[in-house]
Amino acid sequence: MHPESHPLPAPVKRLLSLLPAAPGSRLFATALNLALVRHLPDDVRAALRGKRLRLCAPDAGLAFDFVWNGSAFGPAARSQAPDLTISASLHDFAQLAARKEDPDTLFFSRRLLMEGDTELGLTIKNTLDAIDGPVFDPARLAPHRVLASLIPRRPGAPPHPH
Repeated sequence: MHPESHPLPAPVKRLLSLLPAAPGSRLFATALNLALVRHLPDDVRAALRGKRLRLCAPDAGLAFDFVWNGSAFGPAARSQAPDLTISASLHDFAQLAARKEDPDTLFFSRRLLMEGDTELGLTIKNTLDAIDGPVFDPARLAPHRVLASLIPRRPGAPPHPH
């Protein structure tokens, strides 16, 4: 389905666009760490190192800026231009994450846009394509897991329950 068939209600878009960027980027980076990091091969980790990425859902007024530090994703300040910006509707991103839509189809229909380092974009796309099953397992993104990953552990403390 085309994104116009799934428009966000104006009040929802307005509310989402008012959210501050930093907490959203931190939560998004945390979700990426929980869902994606274990799937990243060493060569992709090397290609991502220090790269500033921005994921935009213009229909929702959302943009998440993040960077790969070599071992995890973290939020990035919006003051610097990203190396790669990937944009799509919120609905299309959800379809991609659930593996219900193909990135090539969205790209060639101009519903998925990449700006900046397109080689990096292709590396990311090919890495995601190589992962079997949905990238975002809802069980891994349960609120208690996300919160546990945000709270630093004391040295010697038992691991967070998962």
